[in-house]
Amino acid sequence: MKRARVIALYLPQFHPIPENDEWWGPGFTEWTNVVQARPLFRGHYQPRIPADLGFYDLRLPEVREQQAALAREAGIEGFCYYHYWFGNGKQLLERPFNEVLASGKPDFPFCLCWANHDWTNKSWKKGSSLRQDSMIMQMHYDFEDHAAHFNALLPAFKDPRYICVDGKPIFGIWAPRKFPDIRHFIELWQQMARDNGLKGIHFVGYTDNIRKAVCDESGKRTYWDVHQVGNIYREILDMGFDAVISSGLFRAQTLCKGRILTVLSKLGENSFIPYSYRTDYKRTMAHYYVDEDTWENVYPTLLPQWDRTPRAGKKHNPLVNSTPEKFQETVEEAIRIIEKKAPEHRILFLKAWNEWGEGNYVEPDQRFGHGYLQAIRQAVSETE
Repeated sequence: MKRARVIALYLPQFHPIPENDEWWGPGFTEWTNVVQARPLFRGHYQPRIPADLGFYDLRLPEVREQQAALAREAGIEGFCYYHYWFGNGKQLLERPFNEVLASGKPDFPFCLCWANHDWTNKSWKKGSSLRQDSMIMQMHYDFEDHAAHFNALLPAFKDPRYICVDGKPIFGIWAPRKFPDIRHFIELWQQMARDNGLKGIHFVGYTDNIRKAVCDESGKRTYWDVHQVGNIYREILDMGFDAVISSGLFRAQTLCKGRILTVLSKLGENSFIPYSYRTDYKRTMAHYYVDEDTWENVYPTLLPQWDRTPRAGKKHNPLVNSTPEKFQETVEEAIRIIEKKAPEHRILFLKAWNEWGEGNYVEPDQRFGHGYLQAIRQAVSETE
């Protein structure tokens, strides 16, 4: 028996679309920033070059099959595809998942996470945008559109490959706090799910486990409060979510650097304290998980690497010195945290499968080969 249900967040950005051609130039994909990345300080691992799969195009079914084969071999249960629905039926980057659904291939489990955030020219390097205005694609929420959205996804929810918890399809929401009247949305979808023969939807909300700013009863503001984890998780659950996807990166980096330097680095965007906010992977991950991650309805994340400089340039807080061996230690710690949960709830969201522009991936690269995939397999596949 696998010790954990590892579900890998999956970015469908690796194929050109007309909108990205318009906004960033013909042929733009995530690879554009990846190949242009350069080292920004001594020892900085950039650029990151893929190995086995090369600079792939997700319109090719052969690529999707290869990805599934690698993930299956590593002991990953399935992919959680980022889903971009902006309202009024407008989607972006939907082609790879739609083809997976329609073709029945690869025969590999999946679920969806609604990346419900605006697209701005800060999504990738601002200076390379062909648009001067900051807003590229804005989210719109409408009750009637919520029903249309559900009906559009119903074939996916009913697909036998769809990953379920307690018999209900998992559906993630990336930015719960930015979703107006989310309770009514969840209630609507739960009712529509039951009306269509499903047991319901297993809603999971993503959150960092730190607040950037908190005011106490006297009105005093505290920045980057590291002691609010339980309240943060309960806030998501109180919205109507069944579970929380937790990320501890920014809390961990704050503990490594201290709140004063954290605030200065953020306010200055690393302009007057160059790269002071980068932190060592192993030291950071020692603070990544918290006691509240043992809650039955909290699904911690696995973070193999993190370096968003290909997208954001120097205005970023990269992790450095990650290796497959150190990542395996992280996976093993996460498994210990969830080991007392019911087997159905021993879920770890891998963040991520292929976020190359954020230096956040486990696909083979030229430096580490299959190392990160092997780390998952060795940690997860041990029998109880």
